[in-house]
This record gives sequence, structure tokens and C-alpha cells, in this order.
Amino acid sequence: MDAVQVWFERFCLIVQSVIQLVFIGRLLGKNNRIWHFVLYAGFLFLLGFTAAQNTILNTVAIGIQLVGLSAINCVAWRIQCSVSALSATIAIYISQLSFGMINSIESILFPQFVGMPLLYLLLVLATAAAFGICLCCYAAVLRLLSLKETDQTPYSSLLLLPGLFFFLAELYILHMSYSQVSATLSLTEAGKHAGLLLIQGLGLAALLCMLYAYRRICDGFQAQSALASLTQAAQAQKIYLSEAQMRYEQTKAFRHDIKNHLLLLDGLLRNGQIAESRAYLKKLEGISNALSFPYQTGNPVVDILLSEKLGLAQANGIQTEVSLLLPKDGRIDDLDLCIIFANALDNAVNACRSIQGARSICIRGKQQGDFYMLEFQNTCSDTCSRPMGTGLSNIQSVAENYHGAMLIETKNQQFSLNVLLNISLQSDNRSRQIH
Repeated sequence: MDAVQVWFERFCLIVQSVIQLVFIGRLLGKNNRIWHFVLYAGFLFLLGFTAAQNTILNTVAIGIQLVGLSAINCVAWRIQCSVSALSATIAIYISQLSFGMINSIESILFPQFVGMPLLYLLLVLATAAAFGICLCCYAAVLRLLSLKETDQTPYSSLLLLPGLFFFLAELYILHMSYSQVSATLSLTEAGKHAGLLLIQGLGLAALLCMLYAYRRICDGFQAQSALASLTQAAQAQKIYLSEAQMRYEQTKAFRHDIKNHLLLLDGLLRNGQIAESRAYLKKLEGISNALSFPYQTGNPVVDILLSEKLGLAQANGIQTEVSLLLPKDGRIDDLDLCIIFANALDNAVNACRSIQGARSICIRGKQQGDFYMLEFQNTCSDTCSRPMGTGLSNIQSVAENYHGAMLIETKNQQFSLNVLLNISLQSDNRSRQIH
């Protein structure tokens, strides 16, 4: 092996490490750092040098590379081991597949150029073509799959098993093909390499089809989540209409009888029955209070939701505190308010129910300029670690529709949910779509 070939292989190794880490970073939604590239490239150089000195190690070198890349990414980005292993498997498999396909073409076309200076140029072009295929495959995978923490990709670890199968199948194919270009090539050998090329092409197609099917499944989960959100909002609206109708009938009956109440009260006062008058006024005050909502936020939908949810909390011995006044100009859609308050309050009540001792729920709202901040706080257990479930995902979707954000935090047995909404974009908010 001459010096030119050695430096060329080292250059290819550096390019391979950079491409793989950039692809994995895009797949995971993470930012790469220089030390990450240096660490992985150094690992590949050390692995290549050691494998060249040991036959057994050379056989399992690709497996060591897979484990090493998974471990490096897991530590560098602090992600789950299964997600790191899946991303590393896809990255290395596509890289090996690209060079395997070119290797099959080389084995068919290059034997006639052995011993000729043109062979070196052809090898360079073949390597460039392999990297080109690799980049195209990476781009296709990124269009079909995303392992970002903010994306809804349930059960992504299930892709690891078929990914490893593709990886091992490609590794077996590479060991079957020739690593050196021979001077002669029989028709049988040409047919074998053509078959291997076809199998590798089918392997690439199978991988893309699997990722496409998984993408469709994820879309189904998102549609199901959106449907559950709309169903919950529709149920909240039904509760609002029912409650409003009941209070309307009660108010109508009270207004119908108010003249009789006033006549009776006037008669008591004329007869000097002061104590009886006061008692009667007390009863009228109780009837009047029953017709009004316990919480006045400026929005009847939220008033009813708070009355229902926090009434349930108080029945379970949970202290409640509400301090908010919502915008009255309709800049926050009632449907969005239903999604935020219904999901946040359900989570808060369930968290308080699961613990003993003092329990509380606190709701605050504050407007600053064109932004409105909602804050939900509730007591929780010491080990409270709430995952991004359907309810919180729906709240986050609403916040993003208003070009805002959602933040959750757990500290000192207190769970906090903050929702920031940009209420200046009124027309955009009303025409939004739930993703």
C-alpha cells in the first residue's frame, strides 16, 4: 500500500465521520461541536490502525464502530441509548450500503483497468460516487424520519431491530464481495456481483419503505391526538352550553319571581319585622350567588371549566387559588382556552389525588403588551416526572399556534406549567390548524 493510498483512505475516513455525525445531528435535532467530530474521527483512526494489526479485530471492527458511535452520541447529546443506537445503525448501514453498491460495480468494471494509471482516477471517482449515494440516502431518510425530542415519534425503538437486520445483511454482503480488484473476471463472478448489487438496491428500498410506513404510523398518532383534543374541546363546549342553559332557566325563574320577593320584603318592612326582613334578604343573597360563577375570569367558557374542575378538586380536599383576567376582545379562541384549561386542570387534579397531605392548585394569568402568560401550579410527589403525554402535547400545539411556548418544571414537590401566548396575531390564531 503506497503513501498516496494511505492518505486517501485517511481523508475518506475523515469525510465519512463528518457526514455521519452531521446526519445524526440533523436526525436528532442536535447541534454538533468540533470536539465531537475530533473524538469520533480519532476513534475511527485508532480502530482502523488496531484492526489492521489483528485479524480477529478486523472482522468485528464494524460492530465496534457501531457500539462506539452509539456511546459517543449518547454521552455527547445525553439521549436515550436506544435512540442513539438506532441513529448510529442507520448512519453506518447507509454508509456501508453506499460503498457496497459501488464495490459491486467496481468488481464488474474495474478488472480490465488493473495495472493502468487510469485505475487510480476511477477509484477516486467511485469513492466520490459512493459518498454521493450516501448523501442522497441520508437526505431521503431525513425526509421520512425524525428522532427529535419535540416530534411525536412513538415506539421509535422498534425500528432498531429491523435496522440491525439490514446492517448485518449488508455486512455479510460486503464480506462476500471482493475487497481487492482482480485482474480477471469470469461471467459467473460478474453475475454474482450484479446479484449483490441488486440485493443492496432492494435493501435500500426496503429501508426507505419501512421508514415511510413508520412515518405514516406517526401521522396516524398525531391525527389521533388532534382528534382526542377536538373531542375533549367539544365535550367542554357541551358542558358550557348545558351549564349556560341551566343558569339561564334559573335566572329567568328568579327574575319572574323578583316582584313577588320585593312585595313580600316590603310587607315585612312595613310591619316592622326587621329580623325577618334580614333573614329573607339572606336567602335572596344565597339564590343570587348560586346564579353566578364562583370564578370570574372574563370568559364564560373558562368560568364554567374552573367551576367544574376546581369544584371537583375542592371536594377532594385540595386548596385552590385563581388569579387571572382573560382578554375580553376574543384574541384567544374559546376552543384553545378549553384545550389549555381542561388538560392542565385534569393533570393537576390527578397529580394532587395521588399524594397525601397538603395539596393545592394555583392558577395565575397576566398580560404584558401583546403577550399573555398562563401559569398552573400544583403539588406533586417527590418523584414526579411528567412525560409529554397527549394533554401536554395539545397544550404545546396551541402555544405554537399562537407563536408562543410552553414550559414545564418540577421543583420542591411543585409542578409548574407555563403557557405563553402571543395574542397580537388575532387573525392568524382564528385560522390556525391543529397539528
